[in-house]
Amino acid sequence: MDLLLILKAVVISIIEGLTEFLPVSSTGHMIIAGDLLQFNDDIGKAFEIVIQLGAILAICWEYRARLLHVTRGLGRDPAAHRFVANLFIAFLPVAIVGLMFHKAIKAHLFQPFTVAIAFIIGGLIIYWVEKRRAYRPHIHDVDEMSWRDALKIGLAQVLSLIPGTSRSGATIIGGMVFGLSRQTATEFSFFLAIPVMFAASGYDLYKHWDVMNIQQAWVFLIGFIVAFFSAFIATKALVRFVASHSFMVFAWYRIAFGVVLLIYYQADLFQAL
Repeated sequence: MDLLLILKAVVISIIEGLTEFLPVSSTGHMIIAGDLLQFNDDIGKAFEIVIQLGAILAICWEYRARLLHVTRGLGRDPAAHRFVANLFIAFLPVAIVGLMFHKAIKAHLFQPFTVAIAFIIGGLIIYWVEKRRAYRPHIHDVDEMSWRDALKIGLAQVLSLIPGTSRSGATIIGGMVFGLSRQTATEFSFFLAIPVMFAASGYDLYKHWDVMNIQQAWVFLIGFIVAFFSAFIATKALVRFVASHSFMVFAWYRIAFGVVLLIYYQADLFQAL
């Protein structure tokens, strides 16, 4: 048993679980972590797919009662129909753009320079949104959302295709810009993650199926479990946090982390420029 490999798997799984649903970009952290730990080969990419599934299943478990209620209400409950329709509408933009530009994004944007700049810009946007004096949310529950609200958030989510932007950050902050309360925007971001991440993980799993190694199954299993529990803890903590705090701490974190990345990778960045 390779203890070093296990340690790398645990560290990366914790990073995935803790950052996936926070507005700090799990993809950006995973790129950096994979680079530093030298775990960014084909096996490492396949491992990331597995732990992403672990993270999203944590959301399914946390909101299992709501998801079961919606499932049972399909066919007879208008609220359940509206909920599913809104998720589908919000999912469409990123699905279409992602399929169209997936290869180009993977080839050109998955690099430290892009991640660092996206971290800083995302932090500045969060700072601006939180400092707006005119912020007066008029939607305080996911069931109050219209299809137009869902479409706007779906369009904002497209920005998350840029590594370092953060899917949850784009949807939460986008939701706040379009009138959702922090709690509602956060909750809808969680629900929207389910179809988006299952679709993305399924597509990536299909693309990387040939590198799946049964001999490394135990590493994948450990990563899956660690990502599940760390994501479960992170989501519960975030829900409690937004009940009485702004996202300003994440703005400062993103800016500081982006600057650190620019300094750390300065040699590569100058070449990229």
